[in-house]
Amino acid sequence: MNQTSEQKNADAIRLQIPEEYRGKRLDAVLTALLPDHSRSAIQKWLVQGRVALSAGEAQKKFRVAGGETVEITPPAPESLVDQPEQIPLQVVFEDEQLLVIDKPAGLVVHPGAGNARGTLLNALLFHRSALADLPRAGIVHRLDKLTSGLLVVAKTELARQSLGEQLKTRNLRRQYVAVVNGSMVAGGTVDAPIGRHRNDRRRMVVRGSGRPSLTHYRVREHFRAHTALDVSLETGRTHQIRVHMTHIDHPLVGDPVYGRRLRVPPAAGDELIAVLRGFRRQALHAGKLGLEHPESGEYLQWKSPLPDDMHQLNRALREDAAQHDR
Repeated sequence: MNQTSEQKNADAIRLQIPEEYRGKRLDAVLTALLPDHSRSAIQKWLVQGRVALSAGEAQKKFRVAGGETVEITPPAPESLVDQPEQIPLQVVFEDEQLLVIDKPAGLVVHPGAGNARGTLLNALLFHRSALADLPRAGIVHRLDKLTSGLLVVAKTELARQSLGEQLKTRNLRRQYVAVVNGSMVAGGTVDAPIGRHRNDRRRMVVRGSGRPSLTHYRVREHFRAHTALDVSLETGRTHQIRVHMTHIDHPLVGDPVYGRRLRVPPAAGDELIAVLRGFRRQALHAGKLGLEHPESGEYLQWKSPLPDDMHQLNRALREDAAQHDR
């Protein structure tokens, strides 16, 4: 692959294609493995020769065998000023200090390689132009692209500093609903350090040299081969819940990066099989958010109902369990 000076300055993405993707098109596989990048961006990189494949020419229609190594050199980020965009926002709460958003799955929080436009940050700049005066338009924490739920934004420097401090002292509390593979009989805590994957900078792993990471979980509902959990964080590492649940052998349903083979209960009906196969994101929703108001000191809390896709997933799993309990 010929590299321009622009490419050499960009950070390469290196990964190995899991065996479970055997027979699938290269562009579809890379889209699943790199959820922060759109399929159109990945297809463009393939055409531009930015993708090197260990076993053949990297074309979007190439069918992978599994086990191949891939190196991707994205273009250097454009040095453009973030632009406001009229993107609908579901505002849960707003006053002079705070803005609480219920983010849908699929919306990227920050602009980045492959997502220079159409992000939450662009939407915030349109919603309130004064946010351009704050770092990252007042965004103090993030949710993964395919995670839904509550996220708070600072509207003033006072609020930004207060929220940053509350994140450090854990006064900003976040609780998630997750659906994981496997039957869990009780709750617990995962205390395992998380760091960047040695060969793939997009992935995080449990490793001794990582940063301390602590995740608490309790059983919300039992199903035959899956479990719904309430999960809370004491630290806020990238992909923390997804990495920790995979570490204890209970990866999130639908997780395109850390998930494993589709798990279907024995003798499952066609509807449940279709729901499980059609669930194409990690089953993770930020359902509760609590914090101290930066100005008044009052403790505030918000709740977000499960989005429709997770509601349907839970319903199908619940009905399957009831049918086999007769």
